[in-house]
Amino acid sequence: MDKFTTLTGIAAPMPLVNIDTDMIIPKQFLKTIHRSGLGKNLFDEMRYKDDGSEVEDFILNQPAYRASQIIVAGDNFGCGSSREHAPWALLDYGIRCVISTSFADIFYNNCFKNGILPIVMPQDVVDALMEDARKGANARITVDLENQTVTTSDGQSFGFEIDPFKKHCLLNGLDDIGLTMEKSASIDTFEAQMAQSRPWV
Repeated sequence: MDKFTTLTGIAAPMPLVNIDTDMIIPKQFLKTIHRSGLGKNLFDEMRYKDDGSEVEDFILNQPAYRASQIIVAGDNFGCGSSREHAPWALLDYGIRCVISTSFADIFYNNCFKNGILPIVMPQDVVDALMEDARKGANARITVDLENQTVTTSDGQSFGFEIDPFKKHCLLNGLDDIGLTMEKSASIDTFEAQMAQSRPWV
């Protein structure tokens, strides 16, 4: 998993509330067990018409926001069914951070396990970031995980809270496998001891 330290990027304003996981990645794309390739179907039913052509006014189809790495979203982002494909699709598209007033718990935790930083902010701060994001591609937001700040294009900075363990994992690029591998020396020692004391196992 890639480390998350500091990100400066284009933020896409998505003020819609209750963006659920089926909107993020519709159910017909859940057949794969691979994390790559889902970005093209991110927000599929909002991005594309029935004939496959783009919905021109959808935010990620607008030229200024095609390279977005941050989403500033409405309340209750990632609600609905618990599908890990949702953060997979966001990450594959290039989204590394989502800012909202609240997230569904399972989606929130899945983000951390996949290298995405979900940030909870008060409504007034989200409103300020949303307004800044509406300036387009020239208005880049900076997210500093080490110092726990989000800074607008005009230099206005806001602090955010994050669980220290989740912060450690993101800063060091540790998913569940990575966390296990940090204990590889202890695991090897245990297995060697078991091989000697219980060779029949």
